Amino acid sequence: MVISKPIFTINLLTMPKSYKKTCKKCNSKNIKKDWRMRGKQRYKCKDCKHLFQNKSRKLYKVNINKLYYRYSKGKQTYKELAREFNISIKTVQKYLDLYEIQEKTIASKEIVLLIDTTYFGSFWLMLFKDAKSKKILHYKIVDYETNQAYKEWILELEQQWWIIKAIVSDGRRWLLGWFDNIPTQMCQFHQKQIVRRYLTLNPILKPNIELRKIVNVLHMTDKNSFSLWLNKWYEKNKNFLNERSINLKWKTYFIHKKTRSAYFSLKKHLKYLFIYQDYLWKLEIPNTTNSLESYFWHIKDKIRLHRGLKKKRKIKLIISLLNL
Repeated sequence: MVISKPIFTINLLTMPKSYKKTCKKCNSKNIKKDWRMRGKQRYKCKDCKHLFQNKSRKLYKVNINKLYYRYSKGKQTYKELAREFNISIKTVQKYLDLYEIQEKTIASKEIVLLIDTTYFGSFWLMLFKDAKSKKILHYKIVDYETNQAYKEWILELEQQWWIIKAIVSDGRRWLLGWFDNIPTQMCQFHQKQIVRRYLTLNPILKPNIELRKIVNVLHMTDKNSFSLWLNKWYEKNKNFLNERSINLKWKTYFIHKKTRSAYFSLKKHLKYLFIYQDYLWKLEIPNTTNSLESYFWHIKDKIRLHRGLKKKRKIKLIISLLNL
């Protein structure tokens, strides 16, 4: 006697809902339940072994503002944020891309303007800062640092009813004498760096050592004293500066080119190095742009924590830090 197996008919209308699903990758209906992940049922396709969930998680369940604040100001990496908010790294990136920056507005008033630009690998960040209130008035992402870009944005600030009493810059060529009605102070720190590049930190020649000592007291003296020391140094080392030699093509050239460059840089910028002393009782003009330099390093430290960022995400992070 042969016992035949019973034949079961499948009614799709009475099947459990979980078994009606199809694979999102190969459209196969040969699927099964495969545990649960973060409180949601997961399914596995028996044909292509693809894993998927019933419903996709929605992005509004996490406070995006809190997440971005922890990312930018709190110095948290993608991995740390994913662990803290119990989401994946890709979801963290989606949240951060959805964040909208709210730019702050500052009322117009009289200011002493600090201007400088720094490099971020593939673009430049140009900053305009008020020396008294320590607030960032304007920023611009540019491809190159140019004097024309500085001039355009300074004129735009004036059109927005900002009253610019003075400007402190890093001493770019042609920028110092560009504004006749605005006193412009050259950063003394940048001037020291220019001389350091020519003379090095530990010069060997005696004239270079003496000139280096004069430059080291730049921030502690006044214009008349500094000018007097510089002229005395020149009178003493005039022959040293003018020493020439002849090359193989019978053309003469100066032997101490770098020493000449350091001296003439000081001579050319002398009238801009002590502008802050001329307005000592009228305006509080800083003699350096160190306030901006420290701000640049603060931003770069934040960027360094998130290595490998795309250019778009890096710019967004920088702008969010400027608006915090």
